[in-house]
Amino acid sequence: MADYIWLIPVFPAVGFIINGLLGKKTSRTFVAWVACLSIFLSFLVSAAIFYEFLHLPPASRIFEKDIFDWITSGEFSVPIGFRIDALSVIMCLVVTGVGFLIHVYSAGYMHDDAGFARYFTYLNLFVFMMLLLVTGNNLLLMFVGWEGVGLCSYLLIGFWYEKDSASNAGKKAFIVNRIGDFGFLLGIFLLFVSLGSHGVWTLKFSEIQPHAHLLSASVVTLITLLFFVGATGKSAQIPLYVWLPDAMEGPTPVSSLIHAATMVTAGVYMIARLNFLYSMAPDTMFVVALIGALTAMFAASIGFAQYDIKRVLAYSTISQLGFMFVAVGVGAYAAGIFHLMTHAFFKGLLFLGAGSVMHAMSGELDMRNMGGLRKKIPITYVTFFIACLAIAGIPGFSGFFSKDEILWKAFSSGNMVVWLIAAITAGMTAFYMFRLLLSTFHGQCRASEEVKHHIHESPKIMTVPLMILAFLSLVGGYVGVPHILGGENRFEKFLEPVFGPAGHTASASAWNLDFISKAWAGEGAAHNASSELNLMILSVVIAFIGIYIAYLFYIKKPDLPKQFVEKFSGFYHTVHHKYFVDEIYFTLFVRSLLGIGRFLLRVVDERIIDGMVNGTGHLMRGIGSIIRRIETGYVQGYAFGMILGAIIVVGYLIWIG
Repeated sequence: MADYIWLIPVFPAVGFIINGLLGKKTSRTFVAWVACLSIFLSFLVSAAIFYEFLHLPPASRIFEKDIFDWITSGEFSVPIGFRIDALSVIMCLVVTGVGFLIHVYSAGYMHDDAGFARYFTYLNLFVFMMLLLVTGNNLLLMFVGWEGVGLCSYLLIGFWYEKDSASNAGKKAFIVNRIGDFGFLLGIFLLFVSLGSHGVWTLKFSEIQPHAHLLSASVVTLITLLFFVGATGKSAQIPLYVWLPDAMEGPTPVSSLIHAATMVTAGVYMIARLNFLYSMAPDTMFVVALIGALTAMFAASIGFAQYDIKRVLAYSTISQLGFMFVAVGVGAYAAGIFHLMTHAFFKGLLFLGAGSVMHAMSGELDMRNMGGLRKKIPITYVTFFIACLAIAGIPGFSGFFSKDEILWKAFSSGNMVVWLIAAITAGMTAFYMFRLLLSTFHGQCRASEEVKHHIHESPKIMTVPLMILAFLSLVGGYVGVPHILGGENRFEKFLEPVFGPAGHTASASAWNLDFISKAWAGEGAAHNASSELNLMILSVVIAFIGIYIAYLFYIKKPDLPKQFVEKFSGFYHTVHHKYFVDEIYFTLFVRSLLGIGRFLLRVVDERIIDGMVNGTGHLMRGIGSIIRRIETGYVQGYAFGMILGAIIVVGYLIWIG
């Protein structure tokens, strides 16, 4: 089956072409079937390759297939080629599996939308670009997919372009991502030139890795930092996270697809794919881990004071992506991909659940106008509750295993500051997610009488994907049960051919505080096991504390939030307005760039460039008007001119003689 890697991205491409050409001329049923079937076929091919991998020895689980030469110049050649290994097959399963469920859900959610065919055309293109990104066997093809998902996010976030807020959100996402992509592109150029100076002209992953040792430490650090700039844009980390909350302007299934299965996971995948470069740059790894931890806490704090159900989930995504960057930043690449997978399950479920709530509430997004929905939409409630337990890290649910693995790896690597921030953020996550759950589904219904009258459960085409994702959110973590709980962490073992044997890679020694973790854990395996178990219990306690505080604030004593806001109104106002980061960016960058643009328009363009062109025209017209007075067409005038000219010439000759 590995010979058919190319079919994985091709099926969504075919769906995109068919619906793009015929969508408006056919029925909505045909459009939905083409879109969903194309993703499902990709999932089947991915599953078949995964099944084949399970029956192969680990060292044999890498396949590459070049389709044709794309760019050839001298010794340099870039193919359209695909690579399938343990990492990419997991990514393909996540993208196509969760993507398929979102497609099915969309068929019900978008049924009455006038842009139905256009929506599914964009959705297929989105999945195709993401699959191209994760299966491409070279950096240039990865970059095509990287840019492609950026384009598709612009099209889907601004899908309802008649609304100014939607079109502005699409443009914001596109522009912010271009900033990050510029850094990514510079990283590709620097890597290409640096290897080329040693006679290695390549961008294929399989050829970069064995020659990576030719690069100096400073060059590798700069290359990996530039790549990380791209990751901060695509995966919404500080300082380029600002586009993701506004992306909620798109249809809710789009939010689910962007946040769960595609786009935002691209940065984590890229670092995992280039793990051999990042492991050579400990300073970069510390930056990655620290930015991830700070982003996780920063976004979680903003989620405390948001009332839009989708925006709370958006800041939750930014925070959870921070956990993934903490993992890859401390060298726990498998743990980062593990959390990427479990996050796809419960975050996809949360967004689709939010869409089901909106469907029941006639499009309402404000949690202050909800409440008491658990008995009216029971399937949505139960599945949403499971997702909240998973993201909070409650034992037995998928998020518990992946989050605990990240916290343990951060602690055992000596990154105590990073671990402490991540541990506190885990408690914050439990609080704001159960704040969302309790405000939406518990208590008294605060909706208007008209909305109350129409509250109903979503149709099966929407609830069945919810139930499947709820099941995955419940059991998906058991593929990575750690040794301390009697498991073998099969997920980590499966990824060993890509990342190497299990272990940890600490950050730069200048920042490394592993003597603290050693003092806690000791040097022996028994001490390490005891320490890991203690930290696991601590993380669970922190999560339950967060849940209890949410219960206290929003069920037991519902007046407490109001009292808190009144007492700390200044702090609340700051957090509610997202620390005014958008306003600061607008003042520092947008307004200044607009000012520069106006200067270039009015001074450089209109006065200098246009002035030179128009001035040349005026000069020629003036000269022409003078010549026109002389060139009258009268013979006597020309004769007079000839005589006058002869007199002047003779007079001049006499004068100089």
